Amino acid sequence: MKNILVTGGAGFIGSNFIPYFLDKNDGVHLVNIDKLTYAGDLNNLQEVSEHKNYTFVEGDICDRSLIQSLFDRYNFSGVIHFAAESHVDNSISSPDEFIKTNVFGTFTLLDVARNYWMQAPHQYKEQYKECRFHHISTDEVYGTLGETGLFTEKTPYAPNSPYSASKASSDFVVRSYHHTYGMNVVTTNCSNNYGPKQHDEKLIPTIIRKAISGENIPIYGDGKNVRDWLYVLDHCKGIELVYKVGVSGETYNIGGRNERNNNYIAKTICELLDKMHPKGNNESYKEQITYVKDRPGHDMRYAIDASKIEKELVWSADENFESGIVKTIEWYLRKYV
Repeated sequence: MKNILVTGGAGFIGSNFIPYFLDKNDGVHLVNIDKLTYAGDLNNLQEVSEHKNYTFVEGDICDRSLIQSLFDRYNFSGVIHFAAESHVDNSISSPDEFIKTNVFGTFTLLDVARNYWMQAPHQYKEQYKECRFHHISTDEVYGTLGETGLFTEKTPYAPNSPYSASKASSDFVVRSYHHTYGMNVVTTNCSNNYGPKQHDEKLIPTIIRKAISGENIPIYGDGKNVRDWLYVLDHCKGIELVYKVGVSGETYNIGGRNERNNNYIAKTICELLDKMHPKGNNESYKEQITYVKDRPGHDMRYAIDASKIEKELVWSADENFESGIVKTIEWYLRKYV
């Protein structure tokens, strides 16, 4: 049985990926290492906690001795690297943790894997020739777009927050290990994910949570910031595909082709909640929408061109925003109500 190291698997995307991957891959044992900071929650993984092919390890990806001990114990044939500090607001107030985890943590994982799998630059040990390192990144490394255009894999990097700068740095470290050492690496840069298990402080859970609690629903600035929204399970399917058949050294952008601004997101959720969990008295949740001071350096628009993964690896998103958001609201109503 193959052993794969998953990092940050108790977070939003990782905790959706692990059950999905275990269900589709009987012959694989996943070892999930997570530091269980504010964004990591083992409740997200209750459905696989007793799974015979799943092991959880609480730990820090910056702890080199721990990572080495896990490689020695489990003889990993792959790494799927989700672990990252990812909340932009937190990166503005506490950038040091983002640099440490996202840059140094990624380097530590790469370097331990290289030393374990390879005997010299561009020369894998015979038994590790198929081993691969998959780095999960974000479209925020590309900066911001105007009213038109899309991010492609060839878009120059222009990160605008400490978070996106730390992810851009980690992307470059991964790239360097491919070009310098010949490591079998792939990178995926995704658009904004949404769906079950996302942390409460993110936009869509916040809108739902504030709405049903009767509080003001805070929307930054004028609400016209645009994101390309990707349902998390569609992202998981893309990650599995790239890990298995992506070309070594390549980057693949994964996006939902669902550009929506924050005003649309908030109003759509409120309208659905009016039907799915009505307030009564013919009142709408939309009356709770409130505009608040914008955060520093807030990028105006992100949008991904997913043509490469769609054409070369035959991936496509199953959900559009309007179908995915209904499933998302249903999940959060079960959690909050």
